[in-house]
Amino acid sequence: MDGSVLLPVEAEAFVESLEILSLKDVGSKRWFRQHEHIEKLNMQAILSASATHDEFIKDILVTSAKIPVLVHEMILTEVWKQKIFPILCQLQDFTPKNTFPLYMVIHYEATIINLLETIMFHKDSCEAADDSILDLVDYCHRKLTLLAANTSKDGGVTQKTHSQVTAEAVLCSKEELQNQAAELEFDISLKALSVLRYITDHTESISTMNRMLCIHNLPCLLVRLIECCPWSRCRAGEMEKYMNGKWQKIPVEDQVKMTKVDGQVWISLYNLLLKEDSQRKYDFNSFNKSQLLKLRSFLTEVLVDQLPNLAELQRFLAHLAVTEPEPPRKGLVLEQIPEMWDHIVKENSGKWKAIAKYQVKETFNASEKDLRRQAQRLAQTYNLDVMESLIPEKPKCGCCGKKAAKRCSRCQGEWYCHRECQVKQWPKHKKACQVMVEASKNIQTDLCNDNNKES
Repeated sequence: MDGSVLLPVEAEAFVESLEILSLKDVGSKRWFRQHEHIEKLNMQAILSASATHDEFIKDILVTSAKIPVLVHEMILTEVWKQKIFPILCQLQDFTPKNTFPLYMVIHYEATIINLLETIMFHKDSCEAADDSILDLVDYCHRKLTLLAANTSKDGGVTQKTHSQVTAEAVLCSKEELQNQAAELEFDISLKALSVLRYITDHTESISTMNRMLCIHNLPCLLVRLIECCPWSRCRAGEMEKYMNGKWQKIPVEDQVKMTKVDGQVWISLYNLLLKEDSQRKYDFNSFNKSQLLKLRSFLTEVLVDQLPNLAELQRFLAHLAVTEPEPPRKGLVLEQIPEMWDHIVKENSGKWKAIAKYQVKETFNASEKDLRRQAQRLAQTYNLDVMESLIPEKPKCGCCGKKAAKRCSRCQGEWYCHRECQVKQWPKHKKACQVMVEASKNIQTDLCNDNNKES
């Protein structure tokens, strides 16, 4: 299979090996192996979906009933980031020589939500999530609440070159690691928005709809997101929008075009408000009604032309403005409740500092030899040719930003459009290039030495 990461038989073995881990396991060799498997499953799922090939990763996850495991591992990482990571950063005896293992834990949550975003597009994935769909709804609500609360237009993720990221991975401090975690959180929240939209597309569960409408009042939260629009900002008089994982300048003529993120919010609102069951369950009280009617000013002709289904939402809001809907009918409902977050927190309550100290001793102060082995395994996972096929647009010149076809021959990590740009950029690129080349040589040398000893 050209350009593939996994064969179906390999994917089956990886999926079957997925297991529910404990908070204490985070960062361990056992955890690292599972992270590597999920990373490869994620990459293959994206490749299959983008090439409209047979999405066998999704099929295997569905038939193996492993989607709840993915949801659990994502929430486990979320708990770790909130409860353990801040303690680690405050421990005086925690002075790791390399923050690479910590970064991999922080990145793990982003990998899983990315995989879920790819597979939850399909209804059978939503059905296969079973009871964990409620935990996933709660997860998305937590992420979107934080996103709506952060209305700063200066937020978001800045795009860095491969060489900059690699150099920082070698040299970064705990403070820089915290900044990287904050940047990842923004991207994770937007992925959670996509996952939520797919749940609203497919779910027929009474408990799930009740949780979205009555417990979390997601329609009003989505209205708030449309108002503050954190994926759009103004910098130096120019509009920028967050698309394809980075901030991009938007020409004046394109500023009214709907982005994918805009579309996810509007479709979610459409699904939540216009389904017949939803209208019977949702409480259109004075506050909720006033919030929803704010949408009318955003539903312009230009917007409706781009997403024609919104005309129906427009008519619904016009009717809502002149009527007083009946209060929701209250009946006896045996409601399911999410369990994962509460179970993880309850199981580890009062043990946060002890877990942090254990992980400092047993996990995050790994030997240089172990770190190099982990780095080598991930280098094989992140094959450059495969990674390029996942990028939605062609590489850009590290000097001028134009489309590039030539790569630095030494480190293979920086791109250029012409020789002139490479020469001009060399004084800035030289240090990062040297770091990557030396790191690669050290890894290869150690691996050769280890192989010779084993033989």
